[in-house]
Amino acid sequence: MNPILLGSLATAVCTIVGALPALFFTNITHRGKDVLLAFTAGIMVAASTYGLIPSALKLSNMLTLTVGILLGTIVLMLLELLIPHTDPSHDSNVDLSPGSMAASRKWFGMDRSSMLFLTAMALHNLPEGLSVGVSYGSSEAQLGPIVAVSIGMQNIPEGFLTALFLITQGMRRGHAVLMSIGTGGLELLAALAGVSFVSVIEPIVPYGLAFAAGAMLFVVYKELIPESHGDGNERAATFSFIVGLIVMIAMTHTLGQ
Repeated sequence: MNPILLGSLATAVCTIVGALPALFFTNITHRGKDVLLAFTAGIMVAASTYGLIPSALKLSNMLTLTVGILLGTIVLMLLELLIPHTDPSHDSNVDLSPGSMAASRKWFGMDRSSMLFLTAMALHNLPEGLSVGVSYGSSEAQLGPIVAVSIGMQNIPEGFLTALFLITQGMRRGHAVLMSIGTGGLELLAALAGVSFVSVIEPIVPYGLAFAAGAMLFVVYKELIPESHGDGNERAATFSFIVGLIVMIAMTHTLGQ
């Protein structure tokens, strides 16, 4: 198999590997939901501030980073305003199972939080995929495999957390896993586009990385943290956020060595 296609496909497969275990999760308590949401928030903050932002700065400058982050934030803010929704309930007795009243406030089959979260993960995966493709298309022969392995390893926990978040929002487990796998598919398509149009796409990669960081940070502050702090589990959620942050930093640091 073509090594470029193999490397690009491997990053998407890692998302699948991470998402599949979520099929075995059944009912999740409010405390468990809050802890998982906070852990996801920690992962996303670390991925943005310790991965995407430094990478964008290495490839460009502070102006590019600022423009990209602000664009990502504004786009997600507009989506949040345009998607019909009701504010999430923090009743400790609310039923989160699929088909319940709390899980029925949907827009194209998903609630507002799920839509924003999936959008942020898609915006996060697109520049990562482009980075893989551009790396394979560059003059550095070893750069492509290194970038593909790094992003692939990161995609395993991301695939799991994406599916798990959607499950906590009331989506059926099978659908949640498929949605998570879909974000990996977008990364594969972006990688193939990156290697095919490297001379055109390479200059916009830093903007894409910064854009993804802004989108993810918006979702963390606007959705994940407020939802994880509304059921009396603030301390557990805060500790979980810190653990998620450390786990992602440790993974990024280890892969970067």
